[in-house]
Amino acid sequence: MATDTSAPPEAPAAKRAPRSEGNVLNVFSQGFLWLWALMVIVPVAWIVVTSFKTSREIATDPLGLPAAPHWENYVNAWTNGNIGSFFLNTLFVMVFSVTGTMLLGSMAAYVLARYEFVGNRLLYFGFAAGMMFPVFLALFPLFKTLSNVSLLNTYTGLILVYIAYSLPFTVFFLTAFFRTLPSGVAEAAVVDGAGHYRLFFQVMLPMAKPGLIAITIFNIIGQWNQFLLPLVLLSRNPDDAVISQGLANLAMRQGYEGDAGALFAGTVLAMVPIFVAYVIFQRQIQAGLTAGAIK
Repeated sequence: MATDTSAPPEAPAAKRAPRSEGNVLNVFSQGFLWLWALMVIVPVAWIVVTSFKTSREIATDPLGLPAAPHWENYVNAWTNGNIGSFFLNTLFVMVFSVTGTMLLGSMAAYVLARYEFVGNRLLYFGFAAGMMFPVFLALFPLFKTLSNVSLLNTYTGLILVYIAYSLPFTVFFLTAFFRTLPSGVAEAAVVDGAGHYRLFFQVMLPMAKPGLIAITIFNIIGQWNQFLLPLVLLSRNPDDAVISQGLANLAMRQGYEGDAGALFAGTVLAMVPIFVAYVIFQRQIQAGLTAGAIK
């Protein structure tokens, strides 16, 4: 009996399409990421290189390399530009504002995530709605409120505003993170006699460490770079300025004095703490963002 020796028919082209489309999408996404990286890295690298130039080199050859590193720019920015004082002012404000934000935000998020009560979802969506409110719309009410309670032009008033400004995103993020934590550990702690405060501070907070570190870094970045709120609510005394105001004052001053190198050096000094914090805690940030998005 004759047998059919013809080759088996090839798979339809439609079945090979997903792999081809996936390769195209992968190339496109990687190309977009490389473009985005260049858009971020090139300006930062240019600022760092320019911070070592003299004012004459900046004016004559803005894209070239410095003939020799001009370290005096950093000395002038730190002393004459008063960047050192601005650093201390900012650190003082952020120690209290970030601590208050994380304490209140984690407590509110824990209750919203782990307890059912009347109005739970309403409060949650209220915090979520706070992220959609542009801060510049609240400047005049904040100004009048702080003025009425004698907190205008004080660090205390600015700290309270920073806490209120950062709470919506903190609660929104940590609520999703607390929901991913296992309930068995909390139930075992309750059986062993742990009260609400002990359960929260000794059991749940250590388990939420990745999420807490991630949102803390985001709050530090947001409050470190905040310019509009301190400009409106803080004292007009230049010595009381935070780092964002200080850089604006330095830019205005160097525009008259012609020391552009000190201005770029001051910008680099303002970027270094945030960059170092992210490099140190990048794994915890990634772990916190991933864990909070699982459930």
